[in-house]
Amino acid sequence: MKKFIFIWFALTLVFGWQIVFSKDKNQVTGGDIVTLGKLMFFDSELSANKKQSCSACHAPETGFTGPDAAINGGGAVYEGALPNHFGNRKPPASAYAGESPVLHYDESAGGWFGGMFWDGRATGWTLGDPLAEQAQGPFLNPLEQTIANGQILCVKVKNSSYARLFENVWGPGSLDCAKNSNGVYERIGRSIAAYERSQEVNPFTSKFDLFWDNAKAKGKDVTKIKCGTGSGGMGGTMGCGSGGSDPNRWSAFRNLGLTDAELQGLAVFNDPNRANCSSCHSLKPGSKGYPLFTDFGYDNLGLPKNPDNPFYSMPYNWNPDGIEWIDGGLGGFLKSAGYPPDIYEPEMGKFKVPTLRNVDLRPSEGFVKAYGHNGYFKSLEEIVFFYHWRAMMGRGMGGGMADMFPPPEVEQNRTPLNMFPRPQVDNIVLFLKTLSDGYFVR
Repeated sequence: MKKFIFIWFALTLVFGWQIVFSKDKNQVTGGDIVTLGKLMFFDSELSANKKQSCSACHAPETGFTGPDAAINGGGAVYEGALPNHFGNRKPPASAYAGESPVLHYDESAGGWFGGMFWDGRATGWTLGDPLAEQAQGPFLNPLEQTIANGQILCVKVKNSSYARLFENVWGPGSLDCAKNSNGVYERIGRSIAAYERSQEVNPFTSKFDLFWDNAKAKGKDVTKIKCGTGSGGMGGTMGCGSGGSDPNRWSAFRNLGLTDAELQGLAVFNDPNRANCSSCHSLKPGSKGYPLFTDFGYDNLGLPKNPDNPFYSMPYNWNPDGIEWIDGGLGGFLKSAGYPPDIYEPEMGKFKVPTLRNVDLRPSEGFVKAYGHNGYFKSLEEIVFFYHWRAMMGRGMGGGMADMFPPPEVEQNRTPLNMFPRPQVDNIVLFLKTLSDGYFVR
């Protein structure tokens, strides 16, 4: 069945791309598409109440995710343009997302990859570009910017101060709302995606990036960094010692820009015999030569429900299950798209692996960020400790202790987590804090 689905996807993509790229009016002809996309990204007029823009949920000062500490500290789900209209998940980061491929099933890896949103529903099957499809989504979503249809959105853009720029970019007549509002809707998505792929949104200016450059200049491969031998704070094979002769031990990367604690955190993060976070949050370089810290895949980490999620209280027509609602993630999307149980059941409870870039970026020291698809965790320390604790409990090392966390929202299809020592939780957190942009000017 999966082989059949894979072939069907391939045919869909081939014919979909033929449709997209056969549109003569859909080719960029001149002007600055990045500037155009940015103007639309920050334009609050493009909403039902003229008060909500894309940046209301994806702000630069927080790494293009939720900018309200009070919301992040509670339900973590942002209100739409209309009062008391809430979606069901926290805003994912819209930065460092442009290389996510079209949603597909990889037979060799045995999993789904690509698409956008936490559940992959911006598949890229229509436009050949998941990021452009994601950019389109919130405008017409009745729980977000709540514009009634593409034609009304088109008119709003036509009445904007950047309408002339739109036609400079897409060509004369490209803002014809009466005859081709669907084409305009597509161009809006592609323009915003161009901004979201720009250097402004993806600058690669973190402390880690400077370390990466320094290591590369010295002929060292950061993707191979791991723990050495000897005691690493806990002793034995579970520590992260600095000894030995392995050229990839963390101590061999000293004096390149990271502290010893940050290097140990990176080593534990990357070491297959420790936390092995990089098996999903990959250190493989992207097209710009730097890691994106995601493999664009899907996993179920066994996160608990967030009881403060306002979606539980949404009216019946939006949430007929009320407090009993279960977020199926990728599996839920595949089920709603009409796939059979043998396709969607193995994906229930799985969510897209987010980039870790700017995971700690915040406008002030005390600013609260939310973590996980539902924002259950309120600090890096909490979620990294969760990984450590659940891995320990999964190995039967709890010694009869009660679990410190509520049960998973979805028990099935849980991804096994690697065990790593408690002292390294703090070091992993220190490493993650090196991923915030703005450390240096490129």
